[in-house]
Amino acid sequence: MAKPRRWLEWEAEQARDWIAVPQATDDKYSRGVLGVRTGSTAYPGAAVLGVEAASRTGVGMLRYLGPKRVAALVLQRRPEVVTADGRVQAWLLGSGMDAGARSAETTTRLQKALRQGLPTVLDAGALDLVAAGTGARVITPHYRELAGLLARSGETVQAEEIARDPGEWAIRAAGLLGVTVLLKGGTTYLASPSGIRLTVSGAPPWLATAGSGDVLGGILGALLATHAARIDADADALAALAATAAFLHASAASRASGGGPIVALDIAEAVPATIAALLA
Repeated sequence: MAKPRRWLEWEAEQARDWIAVPQATDDKYSRGVLGVRTGSTAYPGAAVLGVEAASRTGVGMLRYLGPKRVAALVLQRRPEVVTADGRVQAWLLGSGMDAGARSAETTTRLQKALRQGLPTVLDAGALDLVAAGTGARVITPHYRELAGLLARSGETVQAEEIARDPGEWAIRAAGLLGVTVLLKGGTTYLASPSGIRLTVSGAPPWLATAGSGDVLGGILGALLATHAARIDADADALAALAATAAFLHASAASRASGGGPIVALDIAEAVPATIAALLA
């Protein structure tokens, strides 16, 4: 895709082109398989929310590979999810994990997924492993998480500084880390190492609620799985897909809210109708 010199607002017209609509010849495998390593015993709901959102975004199959207790909760909500290891087209890693409390076994499994070189979403407790990957990677931090990640890379910055100029810090992080950055906030900023700069705005303030970021991760993971071949052909597709995920997330929140309070599960449940309206 063309690289804008200035920030480009990503809207329905652009997002529509990045929805994979199944054809009569498709099956669950050709529609994309997303591997998910998220959640923990401390934060099991993150896995449930991410899987719920990904399921409703149009992916063909989900493989959830996490703690047994968390897997049981995921299956209670989404019994069609597969909990056996196998081939996937993309990964969603880290939501609902704490890097400081992560076990050595969990770290090894996350690193193994990253070394496969597949399109990958890194969130929350997997952000610190960004350098372990070799494929197309997009990170989804908020201001505090980005400040911590940059500190590990030798860039001293406070979350407040990032909040004052999020676009500039998204650009700097993309260049420093060599990955696409989706910086969450009232306006979402997306920057790629190759110079793509996109924004998504218009989300209702009610979207600032616990678990909302887990839903965004699920939406994005599904889009990566359904467009894995396109990403392989054009690395810049990653930024367009991340912007589309942010757009769907904001639009689903607006649909679910109707001007009133929402919880994260409301956003995930509103995704199919949001996609249908976008395609129409």
